[in-house]
Amino acid sequence: MNLLNVRRGQFVYYQNKLHKVYSVNPFFRKSVHLIRLEDMEQQLVTAREITLYRPKHLDSFRFNYQRYTLHKEVKAKVGDYILIINPKPDSIDHHHLHAIETVSSIEANGVISNRSNGIRHSEYWVMVPGLEEGATIIDRAQPDGNEPNAHAKVEEHHPIPIHMPKIGDVYQKNNSDPVILAMVVAIKGETVYLGGDIEVHIDKLTKSGVWSLQTQVSL
Repeated sequence: MNLLNVRRGQFVYYQNKLHKVYSVNPFFRKSVHLIRLEDMEQQLVTAREITLYRPKHLDSFRFNYQRYTLHKEVKAKVGDYILIINPKPDSIDHHHLHAIETVSSIEANGVISNRSNGIRHSEYWVMVPGLEEGATIIDRAQPDGNEPNAHAKVEEHHPIPIHMPKIGDVYQKNNSDPVILAMVVAIKGETVYLGGDIEVHIDKLTKSGVWSLQTQVSL
């Protein structure tokens, strides 16, 4: 790609794997900052090393070790991931093309995200968990193997790694109204202490589905 055409949020392929452009700094030789969607690893590359991809309805890809399928006809529920496809933010909102946000509440004309953005229903597609019927797997520009669902079958034999809570991580409780966002402030044995005097067993954060990780502390 030409550096002039690279924009934040674009889906691109780098070394055959699906990434998203995090930022562009034309003053550096490796001017494009990427995040690999399957595991959130970061890369610094040049524009000529990447190939643009435009997401489509029923595209399926792994995001942070879990598979999702983009669906333009599904209305979001609290706790869903959404991909911003047609951003039209108001002056107080800050979402952008292909931002991935979590739904915190539902309103008549749209949703409120975990980043306090008001997003109209026409602006996003839902990232439905799993591989939907008729979906196209887009994790790689040139898929390995001859079977269209080869990657999905491989994933069955490679369990998704579980993120163990760390001090500074931010979690969202999906079944509360309003949705609660809380930071891990202490861990003792298998008990995790969150801001707001919330105390939970570690399994509640990692296995129950009640809580979802929103911000992971950098190591």
